[in-house]
Amino acid sequence: MIEKPLKHDARLIDAVRAIEFSHRRIAVVVDSNNRLRGTLTDGDIRRHLLAGGGMESQVADVMNADSLSANESSSKGHIEYLMRSKNIVAIPILDADGKYLRLVHRSDLVKTNSHSKTSVGFRFAVIMAGGEGTRLRPLTATIPKPMVEIGGVPLIARQIQMLADVQIPRIYISINYLGHVIEDYFGNGDRFGIEIKYIREREKKGTAGAITLLPEEPDGPFIVMNGDIFTTFDFESLYRYHVAHNATVTMAGIDHQINIPYGVIQSEGSRVTSLIEKPSQRFLCNAGIYALSPEALQHLSKNAYSNMTDLIEICLSKRIPVAVFPVYEYWNDVGTLADLEKARSYFFSSEVDK
Repeated sequence: MIEKPLKHDARLIDAVRAIEFSHRRIAVVVDSNNRLRGTLTDGDIRRHLLAGGGMESQVADVMNADSLSANESSSKGHIEYLMRSKNIVAIPILDADGKYLRLVHRSDLVKTNSHSKTSVGFRFAVIMAGGEGTRLRPLTATIPKPMVEIGGVPLIARQIQMLADVQIPRIYISINYLGHVIEDYFGNGDRFGIEIKYIREREKKGTAGAITLLPEEPDGPFIVMNGDIFTTFDFESLYRYHVAHNATVTMAGIDHQINIPYGVIQSEGSRVTSLIEKPSQRFLCNAGIYALSPEALQHLSKNAYSNMTDLIEICLSKRIPVAVFPVYEYWNDVGTLADLEKARSYFFSSEVDK
């Protein structure tokens, strides 16, 4: 695949689309003469968001300007050596004049089955699918909220397919309201190529309380996510991030901006000190997707109702490491009919696999 490069003055949101479309988590940045300016990776974007940056920034302000490159005459062995020695997964190839030709990815150098999948390392996933979805009535009068369709496919089916695509071996679905609809549709997961089991909540336990009902003790990190999320989320990056930060809990955070349509007055007593015209504020908000290490379960009681936010508060109070993983991919929690229409509109207008 030849990666189409980005111009250095492109917006970061354009880079996100390019990275998601390529499925390679990297974009090449060039100038107006097609000369290499740098590369932009998944990690570069997430670090930018953590530092308070926004998606309206220019690519040149976020990219790695010291990125490694290779000449078109370089041998395959030399390119492989560069990747190993510098611990990178892709290298731009340039012609004799320094102009960009193509991107060589590590996967290009290894003979693999074109239908093979990559395992991300999570032991299993837990999908919370017990909510009633009252704000989506009348759609949820006869089906649970995660079974609402986007592009003719239930929302939760899209989540399950994403997890199966990265070879997560097993999914537990926590069910309550109209749970039999989910069980009847998915069964044991055979037709999705993944094992599916069910956590049947006889009484509501909360998003964290439900995982105390797991029939197995995890021997490594696992995923917990809400069943009402439509996203192009990258689980592989989440796993690497969680492990690299040695976190007990890593929570995904979605960038949310609030625009104030008025001039904001700052004052000391009766005296105005400044006037800020139509300011905006950015927040990283809980995206409802979590990576948990096994020790996180030690802080939950099997007899108590608790949500993931309660678990995080417990960890913070005990100075147990909690990390935040910035999400730049598309994300929608499909909480209302308006949210559902936005998700459907995105699906039909994007490069989401249909």
